[in-house]
Amino acid sequence: MEQHIHTPIMEAVTKGLKVGDYIYLSGTVYTARDAAHQRMSEALDRGEKLPVDLKDATIYYMGPSPAREGQVIGSAGPTTASRMDKYAPRLLDLGQKAMIGKGKRSKEVVDAMIRNKAVYFAAVGGAGALISKCITKSEIVCYEDLGTEAIRRLEVENFPLIVVIDSEGNNLYENK
Repeated sequence: MEQHIHTPIMEAVTKGLKVGDYIYLSGTVYTARDAAHQRMSEALDRGEKLPVDLKDATIYYMGPSPAREGQVIGSAGPTTASRMDKYAPRLLDLGQKAMIGKGKRSKEVVDAMIRNKAVYFAAVGGAGALISKCITKSEIVCYEDLGTEAIRRLEVENFPLIVVIDSEGNNLYENK
């Protein structure tokens, strides 16, 4: 099934998404990779507030290449999601509802997704230049010292995705 959805992605939306659905996402998406996830985890360990509100948020595991003149962002392809697996359950428990990346996820992440009615979308790896055309705005929100791994707020329009793991734990990678 093909669906057009907008952020923030709430539980009423995630419950309607099924593994294999083609999604065109529009709205606000945050980027965060390994180093940003580690910083957020350390902040939580210290009892600090996170620099972004995760309630119903979507995090895209991506670190862009530099933008060329006249572009909003450079190549913006997904990174391997499993690198964030040790951090993802905690963020899902704080209200995050969607993740975008590529590759398989751990049982702990899938369990947290089921518990929190969250979804995991795959973006097409190797198509970063094409994906970047769906990004209409990009700004660094925090951790600027991390360079490409800083947390960014993106505005996206009709960003093409596939539901790889739905809120019930159905997993496209495991379906035969």
